[in-house]
Amino acid sequence: MVKDKDRKVIRELAAKWMEFASQPVMYERKRLWKAVHDLQAERPVIMIETSPIEEFVSPSEIVCEDPYLRAVERNMRDNVRHAEEVGDDIVLEPYFRIGWQLEFSDFGVPVEMKPALTVESKQSLGYTFNFPIEQPEDTNKLRKRTFRVDREKTERFRKILEDVMGDILPVKLANYDPFMVDSGNEEWAGLFFFGLTWQIFRFIGNDGLLYWLYDAPETIHWLMSYMLDDRVRLFEFLEREGLLEVNTDNQMAGPRSYGYVSDLPSPGSDGKVVLKDLWGWAESQESTIISPSMYKEFFLPYLAKLSSMFGLIYYGCCEPVDDRLEFIMEAIPNLRSVSVSGWADFKKVGEMLGKKYVYSRKPTPTYLSGANPDWGLVEEDMKKTYAATKNCNVEILFRDLYTIDGERPRLRKWVEMTKSIFGI
Repeated sequence: MVKDKDRKVIRELAAKWMEFASQPVMYERKRLWKAVHDLQAERPVIMIETSPIEEFVSPSEIVCEDPYLRAVERNMRDNVRHAEEVGDDIVLEPYFRIGWQLEFSDFGVPVEMKPALTVESKQSLGYTFNFPIEQPEDTNKLRKRTFRVDREKTERFRKILEDVMGDILPVKLANYDPFMVDSGNEEWAGLFFFGLTWQIFRFIGNDGLLYWLYDAPETIHWLMSYMLDDRVRLFEFLEREGLLEVNTDNQMAGPRSYGYVSDLPSPGSDGKVVLKDLWGWAESQESTIISPSMYKEFFLPYLAKLSSMFGLIYYGCCEPVDDRLEFIMEAIPNLRSVSVSGWADFKKVGEMLGKKYVYSRKPTPTYLSGANPDWGLVEEDMKKTYAATKNCNVEILFRDLYTIDGERPRLRKWVEMTKSIFGI
Protein backbone atom coordinates (compact mmCIF):
# COMPACT_ATOMS: atom_id res chain seq x y z
CA MET A 1 0.00 0.00 0.00
CA VAL A 2 1.51 3.31 -1.10
CA LYS A 3 1.32 6.05 1.50
CA ASP A 4 -0.47 9.25 0.56
CA LYS A 5 2.69 11.32 1.07
CA ASP A 6 4.70 9.16 -1.30
CA ARG A 7 1.92 9.21 -3.86
CA LYS A 8 1.70 12.99 -3.74
CA VAL A 9 5.46 13.43 -4.22
CA ILE A 10 5.66 11.11 -7.22
CA ARG A 11 2.57 12.56 -8.88
CA GLU A 12 3.89 16.11 -8.58
CA LEU A 13 7.19 15.07 -10.14
CA ALA A 14 5.36 13.15 -12.87
CA ALA A 15 3.38 16.25 -13.77
CA LYS A 16 6.58 18.32 -14.04
CA TRP A 17 8.22 15.58 -16.10
CA MET A 18 5.33 15.43 -18.55
CA GLU A 19 5.25 19.21 -18.81
CA PHE A 20 8.88 19.21 -19.95
CA ALA A 21 8.44 16.17 -22.19
CA SER A 22 5.59 17.91 -24.04
CA GLN A 23 7.55 21.03 -24.89
CA PRO A 24 8.43 21.58 -28.58
CA VAL A 25 12.14 21.87 -27.68
CA MET A 26 12.19 18.16 -26.81
CA TYR A 27 11.14 17.22 -30.33
CA GLU A 28 13.78 19.55 -31.76
CA ARG A 29 16.48 18.00 -29.57
CA LYS A 30 15.51 14.49 -30.66
CA ARG A 31 15.86 15.61 -34.27
CA LEU A 32 19.31 17.06 -33.58
CA TRP A 33 20.53 13.92 -31.79
CA LYS A 34 19.27 11.80 -34.66
CA ALA A 35 21.01 14.04 -37.20
CA VAL A 36 24.35 13.59 -35.44
CA HIS A 37 23.95 9.80 -35.27
CA ASP A 38 22.77 9.73 -38.89
CA LEU A 39 26.12 11.38 -39.76
CA GLN A 40 24.35 14.51 -40.97
CA ALA A 41 24.95 16.76 -37.98
CA GLU A 42 23.49 20.27 -38.05
CA ARG A 43 25.31 21.25 -34.88
CA PRO A 44 26.94 19.47 -31.93
CA VAL A 45 24.60 18.08 -29.29
CA ILE A 46 25.65 18.66 -25.69
CA MET A 47 24.89 16.70 -22.53
CA ILE A 48 26.05 16.79 -18.90
CA GLU A 49 25.61 13.63 -16.85
CA THR A 50 24.15 14.96 -13.61
CA SER A 51 23.26 11.76 -11.77
CA PRO A 52 26.77 11.13 -10.26
CA ILE A 53 27.09 14.69 -8.92
CA GLU A 54 26.79 14.53 -5.15
CA GLU A 55 25.10 17.90 -4.71
CA PHE A 56 22.80 17.89 -7.72
CA VAL A 57 20.08 16.08 -5.78
CA SER A 58 21.05 15.72 -2.14
CA PRO A 59 19.87 12.73 -0.05
CA SER A 60 17.96 15.11 2.21
CA GLU A 61 15.66 16.03 -0.69
CA ILE A 62 14.36 12.47 -1.09
CA VAL A 63 11.21 12.28 1.02
CA CYS A 64 9.43 9.09 -0.08
CA GLU A 65 9.45 6.32 2.53
CA ASP A 66 9.01 3.31 0.25
CA PRO A 67 12.50 2.11 -0.84
CA TYR A 68 11.48 1.54 -4.45
CA LEU A 69 9.70 4.88 -4.71
CA ARG A 70 12.74 6.58 -3.18
CA ALA A 71 14.82 5.32 -6.10
CA VAL A 72 12.14 6.50 -8.54
CA GLU A 73 11.96 9.87 -6.81
CA ARG A 74 15.74 10.28 -7.02
CA ASN A 75 15.67 9.58 -10.75
CA MET A 76 12.76 11.92 -11.38
CA ARG A 77 14.18 14.79 -9.34
CA ASP A 78 17.48 14.50 -11.17
CA ASN A 79 15.87 14.56 -14.63
CA VAL A 80 13.38 17.33 -13.87
CA ARG A 81 16.02 19.55 -12.27
CA HIS A 82 18.34 18.86 -15.18
CA ALA A 83 15.68 19.97 -17.63
CA GLU A 84 14.95 23.07 -15.54
CA GLU A 85 18.46 24.30 -14.88
CA VAL A 86 21.24 23.01 -17.11
CA GLY A 87 20.27 24.19 -20.60
CA ASP A 88 21.89 21.34 -22.53
CA ASP A 89 20.24 18.90 -24.97
CA ILE A 90 18.61 16.62 -22.43
CA VAL A 91 15.52 14.83 -23.72
CA LEU A 92 12.65 13.78 -21.48
CA GLU A 93 10.37 11.31 -23.21
CA PRO A 94 6.63 11.34 -22.36
CA TYR A 95 6.97 8.14 -20.34
CA PHE A 96 8.90 6.76 -17.39
CA ARG A 97 10.93 3.69 -18.23
CA ILE A 98 11.63 0.80 -15.88
CA GLY A 99 13.65 -2.31 -16.63
CA TRP A 100 13.06 -6.01 -16.20
CA GLN A 101 14.27 -7.32 -12.84
CA LEU A 102 17.02 -9.85 -13.49
CA GLU A 103 18.94 -12.20 -11.25
CA PHE A 104 22.44 -13.38 -12.18
CA SER A 105 24.47 -16.05 -10.45
CA ASP A 106 28.10 -15.23 -9.70
CA PHE A 107 31.16 -16.39 -11.64
CA GLY A 108 32.11 -19.06 -9.15
CA VAL A 109 34.66 -16.84 -7.40
CA PRO A 110 34.09 -13.98 -4.93
CA VAL A 111 34.88 -10.68 -6.63
CA GLU A 112 34.93 -8.18 -3.77
CA MET A 113 35.20 -4.42 -4.22
CA LYS A 114 37.13 -2.54 -1.55
CA PRO A 115 37.25 1.23 -1.01
CA ALA A 116 40.74 2.57 -1.57
CA LEU A 117 40.52 5.12 1.22
CA THR A 118 38.14 6.21 3.94
CA VAL A 119 38.57 9.67 5.43
CA GLU A 120 36.44 10.95 8.30
CA SER A 121 33.93 8.15 7.80
CA LYS A 122 33.50 9.09 4.13
CA GLN A 123 34.38 6.55 1.48
CA SER A 124 36.49 7.81 -1.40
CA LEU A 125 35.63 7.31 -5.05
CA GLY A 126 38.69 5.13 -5.50
CA TYR A 127 38.37 1.38 -5.06
CA THR A 128 40.16 -1.87 -5.68
CA PHE A 129 39.30 -5.59 -5.73
CA ASN A 130 40.43 -8.82 -4.11
CA PHE A 131 41.42 -10.26 -7.55
CA PRO A 132 40.49 -13.89 -6.81
CA ILE A 133 42.22 -15.46 -9.84
CA GLU A 134 45.82 -15.29 -8.56
CA GLN A 135 47.42 -17.84 -10.87
CA PRO A 136 46.53 -19.01 -14.39
CA GLU A 137 45.46 -22.40 -13.03
CA ASP A 138 42.89 -20.66 -10.80
CA THR A 139 40.74 -20.08 -13.88
CA ASN A 140 39.33 -23.57 -13.30
CA LYS A 141 37.37 -22.04 -10.43
CA LEU A 142 35.25 -19.99 -12.86
CA ARG A 143 31.75 -21.23 -13.68
CA LYS A 144 29.16 -20.32 -16.26
CA ARG A 145 26.68 -17.83 -14.88
CA THR A 146 22.96 -18.39 -15.00
CA PHE A 147 20.37 -15.70 -15.75
CA ARG A 148 16.78 -15.40 -14.61
CA VAL A 149 14.07 -12.80 -15.10
CA ASP A 150 11.78 -12.16 -12.15
CA ARG A 151 8.57 -11.35 -14.00
CA GLU A 152 6.49 -11.26 -10.83
CA LYS A 153 8.73 -8.67 -9.17
CA THR A 154 8.89 -6.63 -12.35
CA GLU A 155 5.10 -6.65 -12.67
CA ARG A 156 4.75 -5.61 -9.03
CA PHE A 157 6.95 -2.55 -9.59
CA ARG A 158 5.15 -1.71 -12.82
CA LYS A 159 1.74 -1.88 -11.13
CA ILE A 160 2.92 0.33 -8.27
CA LEU A 161 4.04 3.07 -10.66
CA GLU A 162 1.03 2.78 -12.94
CA ASP A 163 -1.24 3.10 -9.92
CA VAL A 164 0.68 6.07 -8.53
CA MET A 165 1.28 8.11 -11.69
CA GLY A 166 0.24 6.18 -14.81
CA ASP A 167 -2.64 8.55 -15.56
CA ILE A 168 -0.10 11.44 -15.68
CA LEU A 169 3.08 9.83 -16.94
CA PRO A 170 2.80 6.42 -18.65
CA VAL A 171 5.10 3.66 -17.44
CA LYS A 172 7.12 1.79 -20.07
CA LEU A 173 8.85 -1.55 -19.52
CA ALA A 174 12.04 -1.89 -21.57
CA ASN A 175 15.27 -3.89 -21.40
CA TYR A 176 16.74 -3.97 -17.90
CA ASP A 177 18.04 -1.50 -15.37
CA PRO A 178 21.75 -2.21 -14.90
CA PHE A 179 21.80 -0.35 -11.58
CA MET A 180 18.94 -2.32 -10.03
CA VAL A 181 19.96 -5.88 -10.94
CA ASP A 182 20.65 -8.63 -8.43
CA SER A 183 23.96 -9.46 -10.07
CA GLY A 184 25.85 -11.34 -7.39
CA ASN A 185 29.31 -9.81 -7.22
CA GLU A 186 29.24 -7.91 -10.49
CA GLU A 187 28.38 -4.29 -11.18
CA TRP A 188 26.85 -3.20 -14.47
CA ALA A 189 27.84 0.02 -16.15
CA GLY A 190 25.16 0.46 -18.77
CA LEU A 191 22.69 -1.15 -21.12
CA PHE A 192 24.30 -3.68 -23.49
CA PHE A 193 27.73 -2.84 -22.14
CA PHE A 194 30.28 -5.48 -23.19
CA GLY A 195 32.82 -5.06 -20.38
CA LEU A 196 35.09 -7.97 -21.35
CA THR A 197 38.42 -6.62 -20.08
CA TRP A 198 36.46 -4.66 -17.45
CA GLN A 199 35.51 -7.95 -15.81
CA ILE A 200 38.79 -9.76 -16.49
CA PHE A 201 40.64 -7.00 -14.63
CA ARG A 202 38.41 -7.72 -11.63
CA PHE A 203 39.45 -11.36 -11.79
CA ILE A 204 43.24 -11.08 -12.24
CA GLY A 205 44.23 -7.47 -11.56
CA ASN A 206 46.51 -5.22 -13.53
CA ASP A 207 49.62 -7.33 -12.93
CA GLY A 208 47.91 -10.42 -14.29
CA LEU A 209 46.52 -8.54 -17.27
CA LEU A 210 50.00 -7.29 -18.20
CA TYR A 211 52.36 -10.14 -17.23
CA TRP A 212 50.19 -13.00 -18.45
CA LEU A 213 50.28 -11.61 -21.99
CA TYR A 214 53.88 -12.86 -21.93
CA ASP A 215 53.88 -15.57 -19.24
CA ALA A 216 50.51 -17.19 -19.98
CA PRO A 217 49.09 -15.82 -23.25
CA GLU A 218 46.80 -18.82 -23.68
CA THR A 219 45.17 -17.92 -20.35
CA ILE A 220 44.35 -14.39 -21.55
CA HIS A 221 42.75 -15.87 -24.67
CA TRP A 222 40.86 -18.36 -22.49
CA LEU A 223 39.56 -15.57 -20.25
CA MET A 224 38.49 -13.47 -23.23
CA SER A 225 36.66 -16.49 -24.69
CA TYR A 226 35.05 -17.12 -21.30
CA MET A 227 33.79 -13.54 -21.04
CA LEU A 228 32.67 -13.50 -24.68
CA ASP A 229 30.61 -16.63 -24.03
CA ASP A 230 29.15 -15.03 -20.88
CA ARG A 231 27.98 -11.94 -22.72
CA VAL A 232 26.68 -13.88 -25.74
CA ARG A 233 24.61 -16.10 -23.45
CA LEU A 234 23.30 -13.05 -21.54
CA PHE A 235 22.30 -11.10 -24.62
CA GLU A 236 20.76 -14.17 -26.28
CA PHE A 237 18.85 -14.86 -23.05
CA LEU A 238 17.37 -11.35 -23.16
CA GLU A 239 16.39 -11.83 -26.80
CA ARG A 240 14.95 -15.33 -26.28
CA GLU A 241 12.87 -14.25 -23.28
CA GLY A 242 11.39 -11.31 -25.17
CA LEU A 243 12.92 -8.73 -22.83
CA LEU A 244 14.39 -6.45 -25.49
CA GLU A 245 13.14 -3.05 -26.54
CA VAL A 246 14.91 -0.81 -29.02
CA ASN A 247 17.30 1.68 -27.43
CA THR A 248 16.83 4.37 -30.07
CA ASP A 249 15.26 6.85 -27.69
CA ASN A 250 16.89 8.45 -24.66
CA GLN A 251 18.31 5.18 -23.38
CA MET A 252 22.09 4.92 -23.25
CA ALA A 253 23.56 3.79 -26.56
CA GLY A 254 27.01 4.42 -25.10
CA PRO A 255 28.34 6.22 -22.03
CA ARG A 256 25.66 8.93 -21.71
CA SER A 257 24.96 9.06 -25.45
CA TYR A 258 21.34 8.82 -26.54
CA GLY A 259 20.33 6.25 -29.13
CA TYR A 260 18.32 8.38 -31.58
CA VAL A 261 19.20 7.21 -35.10
CA SER A 262 17.43 6.40 -38.38
CA ASP A 263 19.37 3.22 -39.20
CA LEU A 264 17.72 1.19 -36.42
CA PRO A 265 14.01 0.68 -35.64
CA SER A 266 12.22 3.37 -33.65
CA PRO A 267 10.36 2.69 -30.38
CA GLY A 268 6.95 1.22 -31.09
CA SER A 269 7.99 -0.44 -34.34
CA ASP A 270 6.17 -3.65 -35.24
CA GLY A 271 7.69 -7.07 -34.72
CA LYS A 272 9.82 -8.76 -32.07
CA VAL A 273 12.92 -6.79 -31.13
CA VAL A 274 16.20 -8.60 -31.73
CA LEU A 275 19.79 -7.70 -30.92
CA LYS A 276 20.40 -6.46 -34.46
CA ASP A 277 17.86 -3.70 -33.74
CA LEU A 278 20.00 -2.30 -30.92
CA TRP A 279 23.07 -0.25 -30.14
CA GLY A 280 25.86 -2.11 -28.32
CA TRP A 281 28.67 -0.54 -26.31
CA ALA A 282 32.22 -1.88 -26.69
CA GLU A 283 35.32 -0.64 -24.91
CA SER A 284 38.59 -1.85 -23.42
CA GLN A 285 39.89 0.73 -20.99
CA GLU A 286 41.97 -1.80 -19.11
CA SER A 287 44.14 -2.54 -22.17
CA THR A 288 45.10 1.09 -22.74
CA ILE A 289 48.75 0.60 -21.77
CA ILE A 290 49.03 -2.56 -23.88
CA SER A 291 50.53 -2.01 -27.33
CA PRO A 292 48.16 -1.64 -30.29
CA SER A 293 49.48 -4.83 -31.86
CA MET A 294 48.87 -6.87 -28.72
CA TYR A 295 45.47 -5.27 -28.28
CA LYS A 296 44.66 -6.34 -31.85
CA GLU A 297 45.80 -9.91 -31.13
CA PHE A 298 44.39 -10.53 -27.65
CA PHE A 299 41.32 -8.33 -27.25
CA LEU A 300 39.90 -6.86 -30.44
CA PRO A 301 38.76 -10.15 -32.04
CA TYR A 302 36.47 -10.87 -29.10
CA LEU A 303 35.06 -7.34 -29.06
CA ALA A 304 34.47 -7.54 -32.81
CA LYS A 305 32.63 -10.84 -32.54
CA LEU A 306 30.33 -9.51 -29.84
CA SER A 307 29.82 -6.29 -31.82
CA SER A 308 28.59 -8.29 -34.81
CA MET A 309 25.51 -9.30 -32.81
CA PHE A 310 24.25 -5.70 -32.69
CA GLY A 311 23.01 -3.18 -35.22
CA LEU A 312 25.33 -0.28 -34.35
CA ILE A 313 28.30 0.04 -32.02
CA TYR A 314 29.46 2.82 -29.73
CA TYR A 315 33.16 2.28 -28.97
CA GLY A 316 35.15 3.53 -26.01
CA CYS A 317 34.82 5.38 -22.75
CA CYS A 318 37.76 7.09 -21.01
CA GLU A 319 40.60 5.37 -22.86
CA PRO A 320 42.50 7.10 -25.71
CA VAL A 321 41.90 5.28 -28.98
CA ASP A 322 44.02 7.20 -31.52
CA ASP A 323 46.84 4.62 -31.56
CA ARG A 324 44.45 1.70 -32.33
CA LEU A 325 41.47 3.33 -33.98
CA GLU A 326 42.48 2.10 -37.43
CA PHE A 327 42.29 -1.50 -36.18
CA ILE A 328 38.92 -0.88 -34.52
CA MET A 329 37.41 0.70 -37.63
CA GLU A 330 38.55 -2.25 -39.74
CA ALA A 331 37.38 -4.96 -37.30
CA ILE A 332 33.96 -3.48 -36.45
CA PRO A 333 32.13 -2.54 -39.67
CA ASN A 334 28.99 -1.48 -37.79
CA LEU A 335 30.94 1.07 -35.73
CA ARG A 336 29.07 4.38 -35.56
CA SER A 337 30.34 6.43 -32.58
CA VAL A 338 33.79 6.72 -31.00
CA SER A 339 34.53 8.15 -27.56
CA VAL A 340 37.25 10.80 -27.50
CA SER A 341 38.51 11.39 -23.97
CA GLY A 342 40.93 14.00 -22.71
CA TRP A 343 43.79 11.49 -23.14
CA ALA A 344 43.30 11.28 -26.92
CA ASP A 345 44.94 13.21 -29.74
CA PHE A 346 41.88 15.32 -30.64
CA LYS A 347 43.09 16.36 -34.06
CA LYS A 348 44.28 12.92 -35.15
CA VAL A 349 41.01 11.27 -34.14
CA GLY A 350 39.01 14.02 -35.86
CA GLU A 351 40.89 13.44 -39.11
CA MET A 352 40.37 9.68 -38.86
CA LEU A 353 36.67 9.87 -38.07
CA GLY A 354 35.74 12.72 -40.42
CA LYS A 355 32.10 12.54 -41.49
CA LYS A 356 32.04 8.74 -41.47
CA TYR A 357 31.53 8.36 -37.72
CA VAL A 358 30.37 10.27 -34.65
CA TYR A 359 33.07 12.13 -32.71
CA SER A 360 31.84 11.60 -29.14
CA ARG A 361 33.89 14.00 -27.05
CA LYS A 362 34.28 13.53 -23.29
CA PRO A 363 35.47 16.79 -21.67
CA THR A 364 38.04 16.51 -18.87
CA PRO A 365 36.06 16.55 -15.60
CA THR A 366 38.87 17.59 -13.26
CA TYR A 367 38.87 21.11 -14.73
CA LEU A 368 35.28 21.72 -13.63
CA SER A 369 35.24 19.69 -10.40
CA GLY A 370 35.69 20.63 -6.79
CA ALA A 371 35.82 23.93 -5.00
CA ASN A 372 38.01 25.79 -7.51
CA PRO A 373 37.18 25.02 -11.15
CA ASP A 374 39.80 26.19 -13.62
CA TRP A 375 37.69 28.00 -16.21
CA GLY A 376 40.74 28.75 -18.31
CA LEU A 377 41.44 25.05 -18.79
CA VAL A 378 37.74 24.34 -19.24
CA GLU A 379 37.56 26.86 -22.08
CA GLU A 380 40.81 25.64 -23.63
CA ASP A 381 39.50 22.07 -23.58
CA MET A 382 36.46 23.06 -25.61
CA LYS A 383 38.38 25.34 -27.97
CA LYS A 384 40.73 22.47 -28.80
CA THR A 385 37.70 20.29 -29.41
CA TYR A 386 36.17 22.87 -31.74
CA ALA A 387 39.39 23.19 -33.72
CA ALA A 388 39.71 19.42 -34.11
CA THR A 389 36.11 18.69 -35.13
CA LYS A 390 35.22 21.19 -37.83
CA ASN A 391 34.63 18.33 -40.27
CA CYS A 392 32.98 15.92 -37.83
CA ASN A 393 29.61 14.84 -36.47
CA VAL A 394 30.03 15.93 -32.86
CA GLU A 395 28.38 15.10 -29.56
CA ILE A 396 29.84 16.47 -26.33
CA LEU A 397 29.08 14.30 -23.30
CA PHE A 398 30.33 15.63 -19.97
CA ARG A 399 30.70 12.68 -17.61
CA ASP A 400 32.36 11.79 -14.30
CA LEU A 401 31.66 15.04 -12.48
CA TYR A 402 31.25 13.95 -8.86
CA THR A 403 31.39 17.19 -6.92
CA ILE A 404 30.82 20.82 -7.87
CA ASP A 405 31.08 22.29 -4.37
CA GLY A 406 27.33 22.89 -4.32
CA GLU A 407 27.47 25.27 -7.29
CA ARG A 408 24.82 23.92 -9.64
CA PRO A 409 24.88 27.12 -11.78
CA ARG A 410 28.39 26.24 -13.00
CA LEU A 411 26.83 23.46 -15.11
CA ARG A 412 24.76 25.94 -17.11
CA LYS A 413 27.76 28.25 -17.33
CA TRP A 414 29.75 25.44 -18.97
CA VAL A 415 26.91 24.70 -21.40
CA GLU A 416 26.60 28.36 -22.41
CA MET A 417 30.37 28.70 -22.80
CA THR A 418 30.53 25.57 -24.97
CA LYS A 419 27.61 26.69 -27.13
CA SER A 420 29.33 30.04 -27.63
CA ILE A 421 32.57 28.38 -28.74
CA PHE A 422 30.71 26.22 -31.25
CA GLY A 423 28.54 29.09 -32.46
CA ILE A 424 25.26 27.58 -31.23
